[in-house]
Amino acid sequence: MPLSFAPDSEDALPLHLVDSDGYDGWCAAQTPAHQAWLAAGDFKPGIGKSALLPGPDGAPVMAVAGFGDARARARGRFPLAAAAASLPKGTYHLATPLPAGDLETEALGWLLTGYRFDRYTSQPGVGAALVCPEGLDAARIEAIANAEALTRDLINTPASDMGPDALEAACRDLATAFDATLTVTTGDALLANNLPMIHAVGRAATAAPRLIDMRWGTSGPQLTLVGKGVCFDTGGLNLKPGNSMALMKKDMGGAATVLGLARMIMALNLPLRLRVLIPAVENAVSGNAFRPGDILTSRKGLTVEINNTDAEGRLVLADALTLADEDDPDLLLSMATLTGAARVAVGPDLSPFYTDDDALAAALSSVTSEVSDPVWRMPFWEPYEKMIEPGIADLDNAPSGGFAGSITAALFLRRFTSNPRYTHFDIYGWNPTPAPARSKGGTGMGARALLGALPGLLNL
Repeated sequence: MPLSFAPDSEDALPLHLVDSDGYDGWCAAQTPAHQAWLAAGDFKPGIGKSALLPGPDGAPVMAVAGFGDARARARGRFPLAAAAASLPKGTYHLATPLPAGDLETEALGWLLTGYRFDRYTSQPGVGAALVCPEGLDAARIEAIANAEALTRDLINTPASDMGPDALEAACRDLATAFDATLTVTTGDALLANNLPMIHAVGRAATAAPRLIDMRWGTSGPQLTLVGKGVCFDTGGLNLKPGNSMALMKKDMGGAATVLGLARMIMALNLPLRLRVLIPAVENAVSGNAFRPGDILTSRKGLTVEINNTDAEGRLVLADALTLADEDDPDLLLSMATLTGAARVAVGPDLSPFYTDDDALAAALSSVTSEVSDPVWRMPFWEPYEKMIEPGIADLDNAPSGGFAGSITAALFLRRFTSNPRYTHFDIYGWNPTPAPARSKGGTGMGARALLGALPGLLNL
């Protein structure tokens, strides 16, 4: 069900947000009956706390929700979404003014609270609906929310229903909805079209590997998004242990996130030319699986020694990045659930990114707090280049030693593009515990920050 605001109605209850510092003053301004009601319920204005206040006939006439204090808000995100989850079924309109920048983000958070992944079983929804606050662009916020829902749905769907063929079908649905063009190179045609590493990684699976290429827009600067579409990762012949394999349906989180970002861009009709490249594969085990010790030749001509078949994402991205580079886009971005090292470094909330463009990094960092989508710049650390040079081939896909795994993976990818504005996101794509506006499970990371930064980055 699409995420949307409620239509304005006389029956919508006013919702007052009160923070810890202002609660006593707000409470003193209410009627004695309401003061007594709040006291009897021991209401505290913490984040996620709410109460309905009755009129003379006992029916509710307003709602109050806690907004916590500055420290509590700094330690979390989407405090209004926490209120949405705690309020009873009904329609509400916000009666408390918020700064314009905060208001859009908080309204988005409310919509995202309504997300449920219910493909396989019914899920209880949030019954609290919000009238779009005055002055906001409801269509824009709904477009962003539903793009995030698309990303979550794709990641949450198990590989039995989200293999390379199903991911292609999802791309076709998106292309059809926004009048984009789609071309797909599948199976042995990858070899004929010089995409050998995508073929090598995916050839062992039942569903053939493929390169999905979607284009939209006819004028303006060109933005190319490359997303890792490893629909399931067994680790290949370097087989993962069971615990490490349990979440590998999310290994196409980079593809899901660029598709969510693409949906935002197209729904908002941004004045640019968009290209989305997704190498869609399953890293499986069979007699023709690629092996440790193999040396692969990439589309770019660089040779790669395979020291671990479980470092496959960078291989499929390398061919896709080379193809993207041939088009000379104004901005080239890749997103991938690429390394566990990134999670060790920054945890599941932050989206680490790599770029040589200081202005681009500054633009991303400047919008992240505005849209509650935190990112963190990591270094393309030149002295580590030698770690990815094995001697027997041009590059090593899995340097020994285990140090700086996210950095060496990013350096590997950078070898396949000469674009000075290339930026790589090493995302997690999964929320391990439920939080306001972020259900447990698949989640988009970095997409809203990129959307906020694009106008400045591309002079839109």
